[in-house]
Amino acid sequence: MTLSVRIIPCLDVTDGRVVKGVNFTNLVDAGDPVEMASVYGIEGADELTFLDISASVVGRETTLDVVRRTAEQVFIPLTVGGGIRSVQDVDRLLRAGADKISINTSAIARPELIAEIADRFGAQVLVLSVDARRARTESGFEVTTHGGREGTDIDALAWVEKACALGVGEILLNSMDADGTRAGYDIGMITAVRAVSKVPLIASGGAGTLSDFAAALDAGADALLAASVFHFGIHRIGDVKNYLTSHNYPVRVTSPK
Repeated sequence: MTLSVRIIPCLDVTDGRVVKGVNFTNLVDAGDPVEMASVYGIEGADELTFLDISASVVGRETTLDVVRRTAEQVFIPLTVGGGIRSVQDVDRLLRAGADKISINTSAIARPELIAEIADRFGAQVLVLSVDARRARTESGFEVTTHGGREGTDIDALAWVEKACALGVGEILLNSMDADGTRAGYDIGMITAVRAVSKVPLIASGGAGTLSDFAAALDAGADALLAASVFHFGIHRIGDVKNYLTSHNYPVRVTSPK
């Protein structure tokens, strides 16, 4: 049985508002996260991802409130990331209505957190967010932290392999070089990560044309995450699904409400 391709809008949230920029800089306000999530649910999104990019103490409380309010409005899986440092943080978000959580910086700082979360809640709730960029590492890709602002000298492919062994259920691969550019997903990066990972792979960063979505699938992605092309009306979720359907990719088709 072939699984349907998942189309996932990403809401980068700071101080209770959705923002979007290019390479995580020059952020502009894109709207209210609960309202946008509701619209995306109606339009046929398969999942939603919230990333608290400020991840401060205040931001965490804001995110919990956003998750609660969104869970009341939207009935598709919700992944939440940003500032998650412990099993207790995961527990709070799941109780607030999240279905999955995404970790990045905290896992790099303490890789055993991956196993702790997977053991407690199951691998199916754990998404590893890998913010990678081209660099002089063995594979040519380096893991970054703090929204791509800080390098780690950690080879991205080696990190993915290690994280999979520790128990992550899914990889969210975000190309920091392509993020927000609408110049296309980083096909080389997707192909390289696919080769070392057996868990589902979500491609992120660079969606522009409808053919970009198909190219990422051909490179090995299982799901497609995008932000600015949806937030600013360049494409509707239905446009992407219709394009993929017409090119024989399996998608979950929903009737307009």
